[in-house]
Amino acid sequence: MPFLPDSPALVAGHGRAVLLTHDGAAVEVKPGLVAKQLGGAVPLLVHGPATLKRLGNPAVQVLDLLELFAFVCPARGLAPTPAGLARALEMEVPETLEDGARLLAPMAEALLARLAAGKNVPANQDAAGLAARMGAAGWGWAPYVLAALGQPGARPDGMAMRLWKRLPKWEESAPRPPPSAFAVTSGQARARLATLLGPEAEQRPAQADYASAVTAAFKPRQAEGQPHVVLAEAGTGTGKTLGYLAPASLWAQQNKGAVWVSTFTRHLQRQIEQEAGRLPEGTKVVLRKGRENYLCLLNFEDAMGVERYAVPLGLVARWAMASADGDLFGGDLPGWFAELFGHSLLAQIADRRGECIHAACPHFSTCVIERVIRNAREADLVIANHALVMAQAVWGGLDDDYVPTRYVFDEGHHIFDAADSAFAVELSGAAMAELRRWLLGAEGARSRARGLARRLEDFAATDDAIKRALDAALLAAKALPAPMFSTRLDPELESDKNPAEAFLRALRVQALARGTEAEIKGAMAFEVDLHPIDPEILPVAATLSAALEKLRLPLVTLRQRFLERLEAEAETLEEASRQRLEGTARSIKRRAIDSITAWRRILDGLGGEAKPGERPGRIEFLRLEREAGTDRDVLLLSHLLDPTEAFIETIARPAHGMLITSATLRDGADNETAWEGAEARTGAAHLAAPAIRAAFDSPFDYAERTRIALITDVNTQDMGALAGAYQALFQAAGGGGLGLFTAISRLRAVQARIAKPLEAAGIALYAQHVDAMDNATLVDIFRAEEHACLLGTDAMRDGVDIPGNALRLVVFERTPWPRPDILHRTRRTHLSGGAPKDYDDAIVRLRLRQAFGRLIRRADDRGVFVLLDRQMPSRLLSAFPEGAPVIRSGLAEAVAGIRRFLGG
Repeated sequence: MPFLPDSPALVAGHGRAVLLTHDGAAVEVKPGLVAKQLGGAVPLLVHGPATLKRLGNPAVQVLDLLELFAFVCPARGLAPTPAGLARALEMEVPETLEDGARLLAPMAEALLARLAAGKNVPANQDAAGLAARMGAAGWGWAPYVLAALGQPGARPDGMAMRLWKRLPKWEESAPRPPPSAFAVTSGQARARLATLLGPEAEQRPAQADYASAVTAAFKPRQAEGQPHVVLAEAGTGTGKTLGYLAPASLWAQQNKGAVWVSTFTRHLQRQIEQEAGRLPEGTKVVLRKGRENYLCLLNFEDAMGVERYAVPLGLVARWAMASADGDLFGGDLPGWFAELFGHSLLAQIADRRGECIHAACPHFSTCVIERVIRNAREADLVIANHALVMAQAVWGGLDDDYVPTRYVFDEGHHIFDAADSAFAVELSGAAMAELRRWLLGAEGARSRARGLARRLEDFAATDDAIKRALDAALLAAKALPAPMFSTRLDPELESDKNPAEAFLRALRVQALARGTEAEIKGAMAFEVDLHPIDPEILPVAATLSAALEKLRLPLVTLRQRFLERLEAEAETLEEASRQRLEGTARSIKRRAIDSITAWRRILDGLGGEAKPGERPGRIEFLRLEREAGTDRDVLLLSHLLDPTEAFIETIARPAHGMLITSATLRDGADNETAWEGAEARTGAAHLAAPAIRAAFDSPFDYAERTRIALITDVNTQDMGALAGAYQALFQAAGGGGLGLFTAISRLRAVQARIAKPLEAAGIALYAQHVDAMDNATLVDIFRAEEHACLLGTDAMRDGVDIPGNALRLVVFERTPWPRPDILHRTRRTHLSGGAPKDYDDAIVRLRLRQAFGRLIRRADDRGVFVLLDRQMPSRLLSAFPEGAPVIRSGLAEAVAGIRRFLGG
């Protein structure tokens, strides 16, 4: 039986949209007349924000099928387009806008029918009350959902929202003993790999050799501070992931310990988790992220008091009961959820760094974060990301004192950048204001932010030492930037004696003095050197440093009091109380004391600048942040000249074994020079004992399966010519094209010119910074829709892993030279060995290798790599695999060649 009345359906492309009316007629929607054409009717559509943005954001009510899908199929993802939804429901995939519009109602009926068929399953026992509650808050799908559940008159019931009463409780277990240190032999690794692949698998000798070679990272350590480190480059198609999972899982199994596998992005974490699903039954694999990625039940309960959140929180409640781990960002909550309801909502219901009250939380026993933490403690393999692993090493543990002894760093070419972020310090208005908010809570704002006094009120009520230290800290916190500090950056508007705000004003004066006329008059953020520093900044910095010390001292006293109680009451403390004392002491140090100490180190060192040409230990500079031409903040940024030194000191040296692996570790034709460069970029050059080197070539036939085209007759400074080149290339390939840009403005200009003609040719175009979707959603759509094209910035290449025909063309608009900023200027001077040009070239070649590597992910893939920069030097061509044909030609010849090669 149908659950929906006849409803119009709306699908929008670029410059053209189709409305399916009540009587089944498909009519084109005219810009500016959407509301009039709807005549008050509520249309069905897929992804309301993206659809309405293409129509000029008309103020109309809609029924978004993604919301219905999230209710009926919680914790399941799909590409958020009519075609993606059709695939998820195993229905015929629409080819045109008209087909998509006609399919929306049948897809909605299919979802409601699925819900009706499962109305009596345990997962839906509270579904009717929840849908009615969401309906009371204005959810348009509520009456149809209630009809499908057979309870059209159901009364609103918030029980399904009370996740803390429905989620299972985690159980405490004894601490895990330290692992033993038995080695994994080459034969064992090869045998485990063969088991994982199965008897019918294609034979890949290089994969077995790789698994054998990396066992060296799992040998017993022979001397303190000298881990076994293996640098292994494995060309695309080697089978790297299973190649290291085989020995890693064996080591964990026979030594009863954990191997931490780290990669660069959350998406890649999920890919490794999927590969790990092939490990033997009983192998415990846990994906671990920072606490701020997970649902916090206390914050969720707070948000329930806001009526406008009732609909999205209802869908979150459905998801949480089906979720594997409660991961809000990059887990099984679809990425498009935040696009529908706003990213700020998810940030509000996630854990906030340093704000957990641990055992004092009424929902502690069902906390999803605590469950993940305990699962990780018992895991054989923990799949993490570089940022988390580095934070763990710096802090001496994440949620306890545990630090792994065995690591695998996949995507090892990102270690330099990840370490740069991890060990950098930012002294800014926003960072200081965030610490003030953490300490004082909301100040005169309509916010539920809990300050330190509220989080510790039960301790302060019974412990005078805690109360005195807390009061002193909160009084000193008023020296930090107050709310809306950005409106007081102009010295003429100075209204108080706040030392932090005075320091920001002084920095802003120097930033404006050192900026160029174009930067000052422009609307974008810009950077200037800190040194030589304006002498007038020094006394203001000294005043701020003293104020920060007045804040640090009572916080140190407060933390010490918690540690004293842990020691004095060790025999009587209950486990929950012990965990809360430990957690609170840990949060005060990490969230406040460590930041203040780093800030004071910068402030107290401002007078001691390096001489011209002298190698600095740190690179310090200012960035004036702007929004629409208005100054919003001033950042004093401090980066290590070589962050891999800190990576080796804090992570590698305490470890027993480490594998650093990637498809793109080396650069250069000379083998020794290439390895020395890899060791410099990963930090292996700073090891006490040399790393073991291993390299395995890709098995792919690049000469047969790829082409590289360097276009010689396109003026990329002419936006019309650049857009025309992209259009011609994408059409020649029949879609499946990824366009990479070095500037957002150029991306937008090209998108605006080619979206309509490509759509008219049957090629859908999606674009970062244009469509109302985040990167992960755009990549999901691109992966699912074989003839779509995607435009993104150069950084997007790391998030695109698409085997098969969906990606068959990569187009770079320019040679991806490093950004000529202060950081790069200093590093190319002091880390290049006296050859700054070679330093630049190596960065470019590695970027080109990584982008080219996106094309061929399987032996039967075919792909073309195009560079539109006619000024690209020939010396950079060694970035591409030996034997891959490189063709310099005009655009017309390249288009014809691409059409022939790809059969487009």
